[in-house]
Amino acid sequence: MPSREFILEYLGGCDGPRTVEEIARALGVRGDDQLTALGRRLNAMERDAQLIRNRRDAYGAPAKMDLLTGRVIGHPDGFGFLVRDEGGDDVFLSARQMKSLLHGDRAVVRVTGLDRRGRTEGALVEVVERANQEVVGRFFEQAGIGRVVPDNKRLHQDVLIPSADSGGAGDGQIVVAKIVQQPDWRRPPLGRVVEVLGDHMAPGMEIDVAIRAYGLPSAWPEEVEHEVGYRFARRSLVTRHFAP
Repeated sequence: MPSREFILEYLGGCDGPRTVEEIARALGVRGDDQLTALGRRLNAMERDAQLIRNRRDAYGAPAKMDLLTGRVIGHPDGFGFLVRDEGGDDVFLSARQMKSLLHGDRAVVRVTGLDRRGRTEGALVEVVERANQEVVGRFFEQAGIGRVVPDNKRLHQDVLIPSADSGGAGDGQIVVAKIVQQPDWRRPPLGRVVEVLGDHMAPGMEIDVAIRAYGLPSAWPEEVEHEVGYRFARRSLVTRHFAP
């Protein structure tokens, strides 16, 4: 079975995308079992953004198809940037392109030219990987429609919450919402409240929100906790000893 590197080398030398049958014929893959295995490998390479599949189910290398893959960086004002996997200047994504994306997603974009400020601009081709399964933020409800405003300002879209999925959250409370439907160009993300953390002014809430929103560790290994506790106690004794 041809390796991923060999497949990429072959497609990189082609003048356009190739179907599974064309790839198999060129690389000497024969038999139903080998064709099935090749199809699975191509699908895996597509999932990892090594290949792009077009509408006629033909595969091509992204660079050969003038496509770029990378990680999306969102901006609070609604636009964003694609940080290329292979390096180079970031690609500007307008607010319209960002309707289907959230901060941290991996995507494939097509370069469309330069914007008015001379930045490389792109159009979304495909979302490869979703980075956000849960969002931490404040819950608001108006006219029976709930929404969660993410605490992370780079997440520029509010998460809509149907009334039946509010989880008993009160207006203004801090919640954790699970995204059940990712955004697209027609609609924002849809979710349901899975945990109510409490009032946003409650003591310690800022720390709790930061831990949830940014994936910080909320518990330390026992030996680390013991060392930290020892040093804290020692510092406290020193402070008391030298205090006026």
